[in-house]
Order: sequence, then C-alpha cells, then structure tokens
Amino acid sequence: MIERQLEIPSKDGAITTFIVHPDRGGPHRVIVFLMDAPAIREELRDMARRLATSGYYVMLPNLYYRSGVMELGPLPMDPEAPERKRMIDLMHTLTIPLVMEDVRAMLVFADADKAARAGSVGTVGYCMSGRYAVSAAVHFPERVTAAASIYGTYLVTEEADSPHVTLRGAKARTYFACAETDRWAPLPMVHQLKAALEAAGCDTEVEIFDGCEHGFAFPQRALYNKAGAETHWNRLLDLFRIV
Repeated sequence: MIERQLEIPSKDGAITTFIVHPDRGGPHRVIVFLMDAPAIREELRDMARRLATSGYYVMLPNLYYRSGVMELGPLPMDPEAPERKRMIDLMHTLTIPLVMEDVRAMLVFADADKAARAGSVGTVGYCMSGRYAVSAAVHFPERVTAAASIYGTYLVTEEADSPHVTLRGAKARTYFACAETDRWAPLPMVHQLKAALEAAGCDTEVEIFDGCEHGFAFPQRALYNKAGAETHWNRLLDLFRIV
C-alpha cells in the first residue's frame, strides 16, 4: 500500500488530506471518505486503509482546515466537557456548499494523479458527513455514481438543500445505513427520508441496523457493534462496485 499526507489547494486554503491506495494494479477507482465530527484520527485512517485494500484510491480530507484544526484528540464522554463543546462548534462551521468546494478540490487533485482512475467516483460520509457524501452526488452528477451515508445526521431539514429534497434529482445510487437507536438521527427522520426518496423514484436503499446505536461502525467507540460494522463494510464494497 502507498500512503501520503499532503496539502491539497482549495479556494479557502490548503486541505490536509490522507491518501491511501494499492501499490500496484492502478490506476485505482477514487473514493472520497468524509470524516465525522470528532475529526481526523488514526481510527479513520485505518478505515481508509481497509477500504483501499479492496483496490480503491481513498482520499480522507481534514474538513476543519478553515478553522486551523487537524486532530481533536480524546473526547470525554461528558456532553458538557469543553472538548465536546469545541467539537460541536467546529461541526457547525461547515455547510453543504463549503464541503462541496472541498470535494471539488479532491476531484481536481485526483484528476491530475496518475494513481487515480479518471471518471466516476464514490463518496462516503459518517455522522455529520453523511449528508455531505450524498449531496456530492447532487453537486457532481457526472462524477459521483455511488454515495453512502453511515448514520448520517441532518438528512431531513427545513433547508432548501436538505438531502431528502435535493436527492430527488440525483443520478447516483445512494445508500443509507441507519442505527436503530440514534438520538441524532431518530427513526422518524429515517422513515421520512425513505418515504421521500422512494416517492421520487430514487435509486437508493435505506437500511436500519437493528440492535445498533450511533457510531456502531467505529472500532474505537464504546458502542461499536462488530456484526453491524462488518455488514456496513460489505454494503460499501457492494455499492462501490459501480464506481
């Protein structure tokens, strides 16, 4: 495997990005892997590595670069802890338009890298980035052919760019992995999302992971669910076959 961490230019600055791909057999299909709210960490790099072992060129950008933040370090469980409040503040600095500019920068860089295959790409986002991953399919319809949201949040909102509205016109195949128990993405929201996308005739799957809670795919989380995590990996690999 080949790993690099480099600075990718964007209109708002340089995005520190971890890139990993096989060392032979390229060029490789591109997957843009968008981080969750706790930021870049070795846990996410390991997940990017796992995805890359299936033959992908995986890009993991630091979405907090505009705030000058890279890694947050360990987060206390106490929701009132200052470290957690800082994370929430950082999360709310992001918007769909801002992250779409970051995805654009990833695509421009990949197009110039001989290790990356030109053409269609896949996106995946966890937690806060679930909505960004699927929104990329709307903003880059000629590039993003497969997009996955893993226990994504804010998928149904009153905003004009809410995914449950904008995805009605998407060409990509989308996949939503949702936890049965999730205070940030409760089942009523999941059912509303599914109904909206099905009514619009979208090429999508909304799957509820019974017995799982928010964060179940992260191996370092207390709520990690091995069976659910392995199923989510199988679903991703199946989805990304069309990239």
